[in-house]
Amino acid sequence: MRRFLMMLGFAALTLSASAEEQQVAQPEQKLVLSLEQALEIALSENPTIKIADQQIEIKRYAKQGTYASLYPQIEATASYQRVIKKQTMSMDFGGQTQTIKVGSDNSFNGGVALGMPIINAQLWESLKVSALDVELAVEQARSSRIDMVEQVTKAYYGILLAKQSQELYQSVYDNAVENHEIVNKRFDVGSVSEYDLIRSNVSVQNALPNVIEAEYTVTLALWQLKALLGIDLQREIDVTGSLMDYVHVLDKSYDISQLNLENNSTLKQLDMQEQMLEHAVKITKLANVPSLSVNAAYLYTALGNDGKFFKKEAWNPYSYAGLQLNIPIFAGNKRRAATREANLNLSNLKLQRENVERQLRVGIVQYLNNMQSSVKKYHASAATVDQAQRGYDIAVKRYDVGRGTLVEIDNSQVALTQAELQRNQSIYNFLTAKVSLDKVLGDYNFDNK
Repeated sequence: MRRFLMMLGFAALTLSASAEEQQVAQPEQKLVLSLEQALEIALSENPTIKIADQQIEIKRYAKQGTYASLYPQIEATASYQRVIKKQTMSMDFGGQTQTIKVGSDNSFNGGVALGMPIINAQLWESLKVSALDVELAVEQARSSRIDMVEQVTKAYYGILLAKQSQELYQSVYDNAVENHEIVNKRFDVGSVSEYDLIRSNVSVQNALPNVIEAEYTVTLALWQLKALLGIDLQREIDVTGSLMDYVHVLDKSYDISQLNLENNSTLKQLDMQEQMLEHAVKITKLANVPSLSVNAAYLYTALGNDGKFFKKEAWNPYSYAGLQLNIPIFAGNKRRAATREANLNLSNLKLQRENVERQLRVGIVQYLNNMQSSVKKYHASAATVDQAQRGYDIAVKRYDVGRGTLVEIDNSQVALTQAELQRNQSIYNFLTAKVSLDKVLGDYNFDNK
């Protein structure tokens, strides 16, 4: 009985360990994402977004460092000097020259010093530049998010297009296989010629490469999305929905007169850079303005030879407080050259902004034209799909009753496939053009830290 219980316990432990191993070895469940979920993951996990957020913190710390220049700067100082050879002085006393060595073997100076600007126009102007630098970093982070939304959304639509193409080619292949099986059965009973059998087999073989290529395209598109989301590339993912879910978006109309570039991130960044350069011009001009600062110190000094240096009476405190006025007079035209350089940089930036705005407006027109063209192609191809489907059904029925040929079926299948591909491509082109248009308009709201 005891031996039986031991064997039973050993079997239970073995089953438990086996179950644990199976649980550990069980692969992760496939992650199925909607577009909103994919965007949420990308905006929180993508390294580019994290770098942009850290850049904001860097600029904020730099701003704090600039503002710290307004406060008193207090520091402790200390210095020690050992005289190797003392200075010699010669003096004339009653017609006789006497030589005297001056100084002590050791000297020490230490204490606390304080300095603070009272009037410094350049410093005050640089504070405005630091504040704009933080705003620029925030806008750059928003730009990174807008770029990420565009990339993820296009990748998502690309997967939908690839999956629908795969389903379409798989359907073509399945139809070819089904037709070949029917023809093969009829050939066995002698109701069709060998030519029809060969023709149907060729149709199957011709359809197979498209299926393989479509599967590869889907796999590659999913990998691209995983890379954008910043998740493990070995993790299996999939997306929900289809391109047909977005057909209603095609009915939305856009008026170019109502589209503006107020929220365009590139122009906002250029505007901030222009403001920073305007302040830079002022800073170079303010280099000609006098500055005033206050300084004070409380120090201890000690002079003496080795025997007296460490005695209490050798250490003597002294302190001072005062104002320091600096009036720029001449610096070899350095300040004038700096002002001219800053003005040229400002002028170049204004020309750059004007050129960028023109290119963006051209882009708006191009995206709108692409969207309008895609809508027209969609309606044309959608009507063609219905007719091509009916033509394919008629060709199949004609062949079933012996009045048609496999050539008619193949031709109608090709026409149907092309029509469906064109319809799907039209939806995809419209959606991607719309995403690009939204990026140019900058119509996204993000909670920047």
